[in-house]
Amino acid sequence: MRKRTLLTAMALVALAAVGTATATAANARKASKKGSSAVQVDVFSPREGDVAGKLSKGFFVDLAVRYPSLAASGADFQLTGPTAHQNQAPFAGAFGAGADEKVPGLIVLLSTTTVGAKNAQNLANLFNLTGFTNQKTNEIWDTWIVGAPSFGKNVHSVLRVAVAADKNKDGIYNDAPAVVPDGNHDGRINAADLEAYGVASNIAVVPFEIHD
Repeated sequence: MRKRTLLTAMALVALAAVGTATATAANARKASKKGSSAVQVDVFSPREGDVAGKLSKGFFVDLAVRYPSLAASGADFQLTGPTAHQNQAPFAGAFGAGADEKVPGLIVLLSTTTVGAKNAQNLANLFNLTGFTNQKTNEIWDTWIVGAPSFGKNVHSVLRVAVAADKNKDGIYNDAPAVVPDGNHDGRINAADLEAYGVASNIAVVPFEIHD
């Protein structure tokens, strides 16, 4: 009986070790995928699980993108906003849904978007502030303060951010679409559709809540 109990305990320990090794390998694959991407995306806000905004607006989408070189980013300065705020000195930029001419490879999706092409709509051109934060790492920061309740009220949303692949092979990451195609035709735009379109970066995925 004692021998059988000992063998059972040893088997459980071995099984736990296999499970730990499998989980570690899976985490390593995730880290490797991000680390091996030509472009790196990090989202500072919202964070996973945040309850963001007031009156379903006024929350930030704040992120950093690191490129192989600043030239490859195709990026430029930006300080913009709706109506009278856009295309004004000192850092003029357009403002509206679609691809952003100031960070031309950036794709930003919110699953609960109610305007344009909805969850397929690239929101990158709604970003207000773009700057060059660290030339050592070719890092650019990009920030959007959400000014209208166009992304759901009291809803769980998912933010997805990536940089499009260099599809035209000009050496610049400037090929973000205005609308992400539904690659698998399931009516939902998610990481699978971004990968089908082609990305040069990791895909940052942040589930959070938009509060009314």
